[in-house]
Amino acid sequence: MAGRAPREAEPLRGDLDADFAIVGGGYTGLWTALFLKELEPSASVCVLEQGLVGHGGSGRNAGIAGESLDHSHELAIAHFGLEEARTMARVGRENLEEMESWLAARGVDAAFERTGQLVVALTEAHRRALDASAEAARRVGIEDARVLTAEELREELDSPLYRGALLLPRHALVDPVRLVEGLRGEAVRAGVRVFERTPVGGIDVQRGGVRIAAPGGSVRARRAVLATNAYSHHLRPSLARRFLPLYDYILVSEPLTGPQHASIGWRRRRGVIDARAFFNYYRLTQDGRILFGTSEAAYYSGNRVDASCDSSPAHFEALRTSFRRLFPALSDLRFPFAWGGPIASTTRLTPFFGVEAGRIAYGLGYTGHGIGSTRVAGRILAELSLERRGGLAELAMARRPPLPYPPEPLRTLAVRAVTRSLRRVDAGEKPGMLLRILDRLGIGFSS
Repeated sequence: MAGRAPREAEPLRGDLDADFAIVGGGYTGLWTALFLKELEPSASVCVLEQGLVGHGGSGRNAGIAGESLDHSHELAIAHFGLEEARTMARVGRENLEEMESWLAARGVDAAFERTGQLVVALTEAHRRALDASAEAARRVGIEDARVLTAEELREELDSPLYRGALLLPRHALVDPVRLVEGLRGEAVRAGVRVFERTPVGGIDVQRGGVRIAAPGGSVRARRAVLATNAYSHHLRPSLARRFLPLYDYILVSEPLTGPQHASIGWRRRRGVIDARAFFNYYRLTQDGRILFGTSEAAYYSGNRVDASCDSSPAHFEALRTSFRRLFPALSDLRFPFAWGGPIASTTRLTPFFGVEAGRIAYGLGYTGHGIGSTRVAGRILAELSLERRGGLAELAMARRPPLPYPPEPLRTLAVRAVTRSLRRVDAGEKPGMLLRILDRLGIGFSS
């Protein structure tokens, strides 16, 4: 991935008045700021970020941008019904088209590539599931998804483990850090004040507005937006029941040589995930490296999200082992870079939204699909903050909260039980009673 361009971070110093104060300088916060200025140009808007913009999941993800707002079209149909799932599919597709056009119109070089994505089957059960996924895509109006045979897939990317794939031709790649820096630059140009290295100590609802405290000063605003995703419970503990903070882990290789690249193909540079419950995801970077990550996310008891979670030697070693099985021709490839980053997962695997105390709008829970869906979230949060009706805030996922997770210590025990069950599914077993019960409750972890 590209490095961050050197620049001075501006922390908050002194007391400030604003119409809208956004806590969190990732994709959600910056898109919200941009949509607030678009919908109400005269509004004063500020963003407060504890580190640099993109410090959280926005700057650490794989850079695979999908069209979907949901984890799968099958789950969208199950959770919201066919007509709403069709609306979500249309909004998701339009959203990625609009993002591409917006970046081009403003000259934001986020390394956006419309390469498409492959969902690869590693077993015959996966292969059958891809047929069901393609049919669900057709039901919601996505006509260009198609299943590739093993032979067709190996023309795209060659691994001895592949049995076929679902091709999603309109998905994209993006450089996460360049995207978040581009959003910051456009927000500043639109008149948004962005304060970095400004950790927020609390958001107090007061008569007529909110007061946000930080070490160097404070902000008084009409309304606040909490755009902190997996960190949200640090400031609003009431949200902790609605999501799990989880850590994904990623490796990045040294650049491929010409012969190494030729040994596996990958000429079209499509992003890849596999069809397991705990899947690997991978892509080529612009400078010819392989980014290789795992969705076998770690939950740290007590909803822990901090720097101590950023590294996991066990996950990194498992990733290296998995990569060598997939691509034995590259068994000597070295991975000098490794990191972890937080995501937030809801029980229905789609984001949720709301307003607390009449003044604090929030949105979180992208479950690994945040590059695209945070832009939709920004529009929804702007509409909620401005009390606008008739827009994307009318989507069912913005109006209906997901089922809550249990409190501790049941939460840790439940995560462990579901993890064991999903590992058995990935080993070839049918979903057990626990996963079947969760499916009936609308918690589709086995889907």
